[in-house]
Amino acid sequence: MNEIIKKKLLDKNELLINMVIERVKRDFLEDIAIIGLTGSFSTGDFHEKSDLDLVIINNTEKGWEISDCFILDDVGYDIYCTPWDSRIQEQSTLESSNVSSLTDLKILYYATPEDLEKLNDFRQKALDALANPIGEACLNRANKWIDLAKQAYSNTMLGEDIGSVRYASAGVLYNLVNALVSMNNTCIKRGIKRYLEEIRSFRYVPDDLESLCMSIIEAHTIEDIRKTSFNMLNSVTRLHSTMCDNFIVKPVPTFDNLGGTYEELWCNYRNKILNSVTTNDASYVFLSAFGAHEYLDEMATEKGTKKYELMQYFDASNLPIMKEKLLEVMDEYLEEYDKVGREVERFTTFEQLYAHYMNQ
Repeated sequence: MNEIIKKKLLDKNELLINMVIERVKRDFLEDIAIIGLTGSFSTGDFHEKSDLDLVIINNTEKGWEISDCFILDDVGYDIYCTPWDSRIQEQSTLESSNVSSLTDLKILYYATPEDLEKLNDFRQKALDALANPIGEACLNRANKWIDLAKQAYSNTMLGEDIGSVRYASAGVLYNLVNALVSMNNTCIKRGIKRYLEEIRSFRYVPDDLESLCMSIIEAHTIEDIRKTSFNMLNSVTRLHSTMCDNFIVKPVPTFDNLGGTYEELWCNYRNKILNSVTTNDASYVFLSAFGAHEYLDEMATEKGTKKYELMQYFDASNLPIMKEKLLEVMDEYLEEYDKVGREVERFTTFEQLYAHYMNQ
């Protein structure tokens, strides 16, 4: 791009910015808090048809009335508001995929010093979070994006035409990129235009990252789209699991954290499974075993108990095996109580229970 065209674009942007600020000062003095510049004109990575990305933070509902969308010189522009309590809040906690529009925002206008201070507080919160080492917080944030990628992958399997399947695969890719951003406790600074360049530079990415991404993009058939989407999803989830093992300190069972957990397992699942096996109700056994398996997974994650793969024992043609295995698991779980010196809260009479409960 030559300097004449570049100057023309920047001059046009200045006119647009001044127009918006003039409108704010005339009609929305109490309603608009901040106007800032983000996007390609902020990073300098723009072309002749790039639009102007303004962040306009509104204080009131009336502020939304400044919104507009139009085409000027073959370029589309959208002027819209960003509330404090949704997008800005999400960016400050790194829950948003667009954190850099807060951390790198170039301030063009602020209504009051208090508004500027409020913005800087949000910005500093995000910068502080980004400065933290990779650990449990960022890996937990990645879970949201991985779950969304799994949902998108399921849509690649459910789609019946190549358009819907390819659309779903884009969701897989998009959400896994955001997962990798969270896993590395960083943010994308140059938008989707340069996302591949940026994530390639991250410390923790799959070895064949670029190939995984491009194989989704270049897939020609429904079968290939599904296969390549799975490959990337599988690769990122495995990396995430490895990082969790390396960076998250696992809990260990203690007297305090195990309290009530065996009793809850008994309460919610033991008799359901025993009864449904006795009545030969396979569907009841199936969902009860699912619930027990889920509960045991939760205890393994939160309390540090052993992980039990209970559902591997389900067999609709041999339900008693599930009863047998559940009771074995419960006996093993009870050993965790023994190790920490905890006894089961068990009573043979109501009077015993009453005396215990009322004297806690």
